[in-house]
Order: sequence, then C-alpha cells, then structure tokens
Amino acid sequence: MRSHLLNGLTAEHYRRSVTEGVERVAAKLATTDRPFTGVTVDALSPAIDAIDLDRPLGDTTAVLDELEDVYLRDAVYFHHPRYLAHLNCPVVIPAVLAEAVLSAVNSSLDTWDQSAGGTLIERKLVDWTAARIGLGPAADGVFTSGGTQSNLQALLLAREEAKSDSLAHLRIFASEVSHFSVKKSAKLLGLGPDAVVAIPVDHDKRMQTVALARELERCARDGLVPMAVVATAGTTDFGSIDPLPEIAGLCAQYGVWMHVDAAYGCGLLASLKYRDRIDGIERADSVTVDYHKSFFQPVSSSALLVRDAATLRHATYHAEYLNPRRAVQERIPNQVDKSLQTTRRFDALKLWLTLRTMGADGIGQLFDEVCDLAREGWELLAADPRYDVVVEPSLSTLVFRYIPAAVTDPAEIDRANLYARKALFASGDAVVAGTKVAGRHYLKFTLLNPETKADDIAAVLDLIAGHAEQYLGESLDRAS
Repeated sequence: MRSHLLNGLTAEHYRRSVTEGVERVAAKLATTDRPFTGVTVDALSPAIDAIDLDRPLGDTTAVLDELEDVYLRDAVYFHHPRYLAHLNCPVVIPAVLAEAVLSAVNSSLDTWDQSAGGTLIERKLVDWTAARIGLGPAADGVFTSGGTQSNLQALLLAREEAKSDSLAHLRIFASEVSHFSVKKSAKLLGLGPDAVVAIPVDHDKRMQTVALARELERCARDGLVPMAVVATAGTTDFGSIDPLPEIAGLCAQYGVWMHVDAAYGCGLLASLKYRDRIDGIERADSVTVDYHKSFFQPVSSSALLVRDAATLRHATYHAEYLNPRRAVQERIPNQVDKSLQTTRRFDALKLWLTLRTMGADGIGQLFDEVCDLAREGWELLAADPRYDVVVEPSLSTLVFRYIPAAVTDPAEIDRANLYARKALFASGDAVVAGTKVAGRHYLKFTLLNPETKADDIAAVLDLIAGHAEQYLGESLDRAS
C-alpha cells in the first residue's frame, strides 16, 4: 500500500495518475453539450449505494471508469454557458493548476513551521485586497472557507468590540434581503432571537438609510447596544448594493461597527468600468470577499479583511504545542492567531497564480463582461411581454417571472413558474435558480460566465415560456 503514498519514490506514479484524471476531465469539458443530464436522485442513488467501499478496485483506471458513472457523467457543469443558476463561476486555468500544486504539497496555513512561503503569500494577498478596498495601513485579514465563515468572524469581532455586559442587548442591523448567514451568525454567537433587525429596502432592493437611522435611534432610546450594521455589496437574490457612503456616515455617527458583505460584489475591486459602484467600502471596519464567486476561483477561496489588525485578537487562542505566546515575541507569523480554523488549506495559492498569470485587470475584464451581459439580459426581459423583471442589475443577477397573457390568478402563475424551473432542470438544457419576491415565486439568472451570450439568455427564456405554457395547458385540460 505504500505505493500509493506521494513521495520521491512514487513521483512517476503520481504523474501518470494525475495526468489520466486530468485527461478524463478535459475530455468531459470538451464534449459536454448541456449543463446537466437531468438525472434524478432515484436514478443515481442505486449506482452509488451498490458500491462496497470495503472492496477497493486497486487500479486508477478502474476507479476513474467508476467515477465517470457516479459523478462525471451527471455533474452540474458550471462552465457551460447555460448554467445560469447560483453564484457558481467557471474557473480560470491558473487557479486549477494551483489546486493541483497545493493539494500535492498539502501545506497547512495555521503555523509558519507548516507553511513557510505559503504564509507570506497569503499575507501578501491579504495586503493586496485590503489596499484594493482602501482600508488603510493598519489593515489585516485572513483567508476563510467562504462568505458564511467570513461573516461569522466579522460579527464575532464586532460583538467583542461592542463591549456589552449583556448579549441580550446587542443588535445587528441588516437589510431584509441580506444573506442568511447574518442571522445564523447571531445565533452561533449567543445573541437573542431579536438580535438581527431587518431594515426595509427600496425599489432597487437597497437598504433604506432613513429606516436604518430610525432603528439606530430607537436602539439608543431603548437602552440597547448597536453592535454592527451589515451592508451588502451584492445581495444573493438581486445583486443589489446598499448605499455604502450613507451607511458609513450613520455608523460613524452612532459609533457602530460597519461590516460590508461583498462576497458577491468583490469582483468590482478589479473592475475596469464599475468600481465606483462600491464607493464607500473603504470606510468599513470589516469586509467579506469571496474570490470563488467573482474572481473566477475554485471553491473555496474567501477572505475576511479588517481595518484594524488589532481587532483580530478576538479570534486568537494560544496553544503550547502549536502557537505559544512566545512565538509572538519572536515575530513568528502564525496565521492561526487570526483564524477561526486551525488546519487550513493553502487556498490563497489559487488567487496568487491567477494574479501572476492574468493580472487583476484580466479578472476585472471578465467580471465586467458578465455585468454587461446582465444589462443586455435586462433589456431583453424588459422588452418581452411574457416576463416581469424586478430590478435593473447592479451586478450580474436578473430576477423575473413568467406572466401568461390568459391567466390572472397569482397562485396559478406561481405554479407555472415553479413547474418551468423544475422541467428545465429535468431536461438538462439549462439550469436557473428561483426565489420569492413579496411572497410570489420568481426565477433568477445569476450570470457569472463570460461565455454566456445574449442569445443563450433569449433561448432559455423561450424554453421557460414553453414549459410554463405546457403546464398551464395541462392545468386547463385537468380543470375541464
């Protein structure tokens, strides 16, 4: 069994095995003609259930043959131009190359004596991102597993900085369309069920600052403690960007920690055309960025950035075997001092190779393309009498609803939209997402693939309408 350990003696075996795997995936990418096969849970489960994990195949080729049947054939392929659903981006080749390198070397980014150069590369990228945001010379941060973890750590820091004697008195303010991780984080941090105050949004799904000011004033009047305001730069459902300068002014007035969840909108940090849409982000106390959303990086690749490096001490715990206190005096850079995680992948290498190969402008150009595409898609929807579109895009998301000419019952229209989404997914021709707006069912395009064209959007809209019309026709037949 030692022949399977990666070391100097097995380097050739490693080369052959990885090459065979890469060739399989490359062949699949080259021949995939739709984002999904439409396979169902009931159809796929028996093949996986039948595998006896205690009886290994022993041969890489046989294992890859099996993987073709249970995964590669039926995977949802985000690189396909008609995958239009969630915040999953196609990935750039330099980052995939980095995945191969970091997995093989297997550095752990918790301590210097496990990562050496990896530690310095991550720190360099943190500094680079903080500079792009404009957080100032005292800024710092750390890579995380994703936006949920980044938001959790940001709110942990805000809780500690609030210095309240009672967790029950702490309040977090976020828009009513902010990410669910805000409420989840509040619960994990031991805050009460009323801790998160939902602020109404305007027609463009942006936080209403007048309402925020009113709630901050009420908080002070009621003897409660405003712990944090979470402004969103790219909401999951709408891609909307809260008015950051106005929110920053209110946070300064009331002495509240300002966190910006830019998990989605962080692509604007590299944008050549639309960077001004997140003006005001430089005034934040903390910022979440997800490179695996809008920097075209493989999952996972996220970071939390803070204005004041000293605030990261709230996540620090010293263990004698790992990062003893004396290491600080000896100026040994242990990243675990800043992180909620201990063992942690060298995910920063993916962004490093990307920047060193493509440059920030290359990333920004790709993100600008999907923002431009969203504008084209909005124009198509606005001109199409079959559809109601909710808001003009700030990033690359479109939320819309099929509206049949002959049906006025909102519940029946809901069912037609739900059916169309399910039928489209089952066909495998395209994948779209769904959400609710004012209690009604809507569909959603999240456009993150520069290879998607306006013609793809038009074709998918025709497919949706066709499935919805089929449902409504069958519904009328059943009713008659």
